[in-house]
Amino acid sequence: MTATTKRLGGWTPGGDDCIELRRIYRLFGSTVAVHDVSFGVPRGSVFGYIGPNGAGKTTSMRILATLDLPSYGDAFVDGFSVVNDPELVRQRLGFMPDAFGTYRDVNCQEYLDFFARAYGLVGRQRQQRLQWVLDFTGTREMAEKPIRGLSKGMKQRLCLGRTLIHDPTVLILDEPAAGLDPRARIELRRMIGELAAQGKTLLISSHILTELAEMCDHVGIIERGQLLATGKVSDFQRAQQTTRQLVLRIVGDAAAVAAYLATREDVEHPVVDGQLVRLELIGELDQQAALLRALVLAGHQVAELNAHVRSLEDVFLQVTEGLVQ
Repeated sequence: MTATTKRLGGWTPGGDDCIELRRIYRLFGSTVAVHDVSFGVPRGSVFGYIGPNGAGKTTSMRILATLDLPSYGDAFVDGFSVVNDPELVRQRLGFMPDAFGTYRDVNCQEYLDFFARAYGLVGRQRQQRLQWVLDFTGTREMAEKPIRGLSKGMKQRLCLGRTLIHDPTVLILDEPAAGLDPRARIELRRMIGELAAQGKTLLISSHILTELAEMCDHVGIIERGQLLATGKVSDFQRAQQTTRQLVLRIVGDAAAVAAYLATREDVEHPVVDGQLVRLELIGELDQQAALLRALVLAGHQVAELNAHVRSLEDVFLQVTEGLVQ
C-alpha cells in the first residue's frame, strides 16, 4: 500500500532547499528499504528524521552521503546530484554515522589531522581548522589523549569534529545522541544550535523525540520506507488538534468552577482534582483567552492556567502504525 505523504510545511521541489530527495527508491532484492521518498530541507534549518528501526532513515542518509546509490530517483546537496556529482557533494557535506571507526593508538589531534589531510587541507588552513574544531567540540584538553581512553561522550564529540573538519555546508547526523549521558546531550544540543546559527543545514535522525523537538525546525516521519508526513514542528503540533487540554488552578471552590464549565458548549469533560480543574477546550488560543475572561467575570479566581501542547511523541504515535519490515 502506498502512503500519502502529508506536507505540513508547504514544501515544493526546486525552492531554497539545501537538501532535496526526489522520488528516492532503494531496493535490496525483494525488500524495498526506501519507497518513493521526496522531501526538502530549507537552507540553514535543522531537520529531524523520525522513524522506528528499519524504517529507511539510515539508508536515505547513506544515499545523501554518497555511500550508497538509489535504485531510482535522485538526491541533491547544495544543488549537486549525489548520482552525477558525488565528489562535489562530498566537498559540501559532513556525515556522522551512528557507529564510526577509530584508531586506538592515535590521539585526538592526530585523528582529526588525518581527516583534514584526507580532505586536502594543507598548511595554515589545516592548522586553523584543527584548532577551531578542537575548541568548538571541547576536545582541546584531550588533544594528546589516545582515543582508546575516551568516554562515549568524548568519542561522539571527536566524531562530530571529524565531520566538521572541512567546514561543510550540510551536516548529516545519524543518531548523534545515542548512548550519551544527560550532560553530553545538553552539550550536543548546544553545538547543533550554534552550527545552525552559522547557517549550516542539518539533517538529524534520533529516537529521542523530545530532543528533536527542541533542536529542529522541521521534521519528517518515515515508516516501512515510506515518508508519512513532513513539515514544521509547530505545524505538526497544531495539526488535527481540535481541542486543547487545559489545567486550571482554582482559589476557592473548584467544584463550582467545574459546574460552571459543564454548562459551556466549548468545554468538554471538566474534572475536579483537588484545587485543579482539568478540561478539554474546543478551539484555539483566542477561545482559551475568552474562557479565562469569562471565568474571571463570573467571579471565579483562577490562579494558574496550563495548556498541554502536543509533543512530538504524540504526533509520531498518531501518524505511524508501529509497522516494521
